Order: sequence, then structure tokens, then C-alpha cells
Amino acid sequence: MHAQSSCSMVDAQTPDLIDELAAAIANLHTSPPPTDVLPSQHVLSHARATLKSDLPEQGAGLKNTIDHLTLELAPALNASSRSAAYYGFVTGGATPAASLADNLVTHFDQNVQVHLPNETLATDIEDCALAQLCSLLDFTPSHWPHRTFTTGATASNILGLACGREYIIAEASAHRTDAEVSIGELGIVEAMRLASIDTIHILTTVPHSSLSKAASILGLGRASVKIIGQPGAPHKFDMELLQKHLARPATASIVAISAAEVNTGLFATSSYEEMQYIRKLCDMYGAWIHVDGAFGIQARLLPSTPQYQVIKDATAGLELADSITGDGHKLLNVPYDCGFFLSRHRALAERVFKNPNAAYLAAGAAGDGIMSPLNIGLENSRRFRALPVYASLVAYGKAGYRDMLERQIALSRGIAAYIQGSEEYELLPQCVDSKAAMDQIYIIVLFRAKNELLNEQLVSKIKASRKIYVSGTSWEGKPACRFAVSNWMADAERDLPVIKQVLQEVATEVIGS
Repeated sequence: MHAQSSCSMVDAQTPDLIDELAAAIANLHTSPPPTDVLPSQHVLSHARATLKSDLPEQGAGLKNTIDHLTLELAPALNASSRSAAYYGFVTGGATPAASLADNLVTHFDQNVQVHLPNETLATDIEDCALAQLCSLLDFTPSHWPHRTFTTGATASNILGLACGREYIIAEASAHRTDAEVSIGELGIVEAMRLASIDTIHILTTVPHSSLSKAASILGLGRASVKIIGQPGAPHKFDMELLQKHLARPATASIVAISAAEVNTGLFATSSYEEMQYIRKLCDMYGAWIHVDGAFGIQARLLPSTPQYQVIKDATAGLELADSITGDGHKLLNVPYDCGFFLSRHRALAERVFKNPNAAYLAAGAAGDGIMSPLNIGLENSRRFRALPVYASLVAYGKAGYRDMLERQIALSRGIAAYIQGSEEYELLPQCVDSKAAMDQIYIIVLFRAKNELLNEQLVSKIKASRKIYVSGTSWEGKPACRFAVSNWMADAERDLPVIKQVLQEVATEVIGS
């Protein structure tokens, strides 16, 4: 008897196995959240031993692979998406609506690169999702005609700096030549020469590391990132120093605003008037304003009530920027591989990202204003990452997302209040006015242990509890610990007692009662 080929064996079993796979996925989505955020070392070791590093001649088949994935490997993955007790990286998780949509994305496997309205609705859905996202953030969609989804905030920062680089060279050259000088067309060396620009600076305060990475990739160099924060308040711009840098001869500048800073959650600006002033300076010197709003941008959702006014004011005027970066897989709570980028300058998009000389990718003139994504972003091959965003926004609306954010802030401020009143821990940055410190707490809580021995072990001891997960960081050269509350299931009444218990037990274990 001849053995069946792997393909025919799978084909013969496909209907039943697909049903089984669907049931396995449904079970993962509907089962109660795990009590442990991290797998035990035993579970990790067991799962690691089942990994298959050598490719077999004959495949295991779909049934055995489903069992391998769900029974052996899945228990060894951390519960960052499915647990409200994950406070490490700013990882929101996935709402049920987004999770369902993400499975449909895989099932239909669309490559959303060219706008083909007579063949697929994919680009229409993406455009609607981006318009809804603008509305969620209290932006007028028509003011942001260059908008697209990316893999994440890092890719979006690359887009922002690339557009900014194109703009500032064009602005500089406009005073010297009638020709349109484009980096996208001529390259950075020739374009800078024609524009009589010797240096490009990125002026910022306490930037995310991805900004320097983007500068490196784009040929601007990590050294182009200049930190111009205030002494004692490094997240805030030193306005006198900002103007001094902008006014440098033969220099073109991009101003990058952090909303908010990833280590402390503090914002670079604090009022509409401050943003207006930065806008005025940038217009005076032909500079581009880029906002890294990976998670802070969503604070624009908050109501203008006293408990949120400081945070709300910190996001006022961000609509005056030229471009904005955001992360969907943070507070939007859609699966990873989702960032977004907004720009007010549609004409720049194709100058920078146009995909030329590929006749087979040409789209017909649709007349609906939707641009083919491959001509306005990095990728020619793109996952249909807009669908989970669309589904989640439709499912929960502005009120639903506002409720999520208010619950996240309530938990963050509950943690901060506990730390403020604790004998073992101290809230960072240190602030004499405890109310002022509490008013600026958004979703990040930075702290450390007062006891040096406890502080050295703090992060590892908290993780060892497997009840909550935090990230380690540093502050003023010393170890520190950070809560990042971003999961859609956050609930202060349920979660805060667990956090207090873990912090108390860790302190007692290391330094005694």
C-alpha cells in the first residue's frame, strides 16, 4: 500500500480538523484568564523540550500540530494579552472584537497594498478605520489626508522623520531655487547640497529609543537627535534652547514631541498655548513637528474634568503637529503588529514613498480619494491589520474606550497612592506636592524601594510571584520599577488588592516585617 502524500492526507481530514482548530481557538478566547501571568520554570522547560529544531521529512499532520501548539507550547507563553495583571511593556492585549477580527484577517489573508475598490473592500475598511481613529482622538479626519497603518510606533516614527526630512529640505531650498528639491528623488546628499543645508537636527526631550533608531535608518544618524530638556524637568522643552537650535544657520530641524515619555508617562507639553508657541517657532524656521504619541495620544479621549485636567491639557494642541505616531497594540487594545501614522501633508506622501516602475501594482483611478497604501508607507506586502481596529472601534465606540482608559488611570493612581503612603517604596520622579504628583499620573507608575537591597531584587521578586508582571528600568542611575497599566480588563477594585499584597510580601521577604 502506498503512503498518501502529506497534502492529500491533510485534504482528506480538513473539514473535521478545521472545526477542531476553530474550537481550540474559541476555547483559548473564552476560557478564564490564567491566574499566573508567567509560566513556571517547569512548564517552560517541558515546552522547550518539545520544540522541533530539525525539519522532518514527513510532517506531523494538522491534528498533531494542533495538539503540539495548544497543549505543549501555548502554556509556556506569558499571558500578556489575556491577563489584566500584566504591567510590563505597554501591551494592551486584544479586545474580544479585535481578537475575532484578527482571526478573520488570517482566514482571508488579504495583502492590503493597492486600492482596488472593484475587487476588494479591504482598503475601504482601512480608510474607514483610520477616519474613526481620528475621530476617537478628537482630530478632524480631513485634516490628516496622509494616514496609514504600520507595524508599530517604530515604523511610524520612521515615516514621520522621513516626511519631516523631505519637508524641511524643500522649505530650505524654496528660498534658494525654483526647482523642487526632493530627498526621495535625489538622495539626501544631493538634496542637502542644493538646499545649502549642512546639518539636519532632531530636537526633542527624553525620546523613545525608536526615534534614534529611525534617525539611524534614514541616514540622519543617532547623533542628530539633540536633547533639549529643562534642568530638573528633562521631559519639558527648554524653549530658549529650542529657538537657539532652530535658528542655527545652514541647519534644518525636526522637532519631536513625546506624548508621553515611556519611563515616567510624563508629557513634553502642558497646554495648548505651549503647542502654539512651538508651532510658531517651527513655522518661523521651516521646521517640521512630529509627535510620538505611541500611548499618550489616547489621553485626548478623557473628559475635561478636574481629575484629568492636567493630562488633558498635556494633549491639547497636538493637532497643530505635522505628523503623529500611535500604537494600536497599546491602549487601543488590538493585537500586535499594529501602529498608525497621521500626517497633514498628503503631497509629501508619494514624494517619499512612491513605489515606481511596477506596472502590475498599478491601481485604476477610483476617484474616491483613497491612496494605495504601498505609495504612502514602507511596505509593499501588508497584513490586513486595519480589520481588528475597525472591529474594536465599531464594537466599543468612543464611550467604551473612554471607560477602558478611565479604569486604567484609576488603577494606576491607586498604585501610586499606595506607594506614596508606603514605608518601603517611593514614587518617582520625587515631587514635594503629592497632589500634583497624583494629577499627572496617566497609565505609568515609576517607583523604587527605599531599601537598597530590596531595590536591587525588586523586579525579579515581583516577577517570581507570577501574580503580576512589571518591567525593570532605571532612574537617576539606580534600578527602578515600572507599572504600565494598559489592558482593557483593568479593574482597580479587583486588581489593586493583589498588587498591594505582592508588594507587601516582597518587602517582607527581603527586609522583614
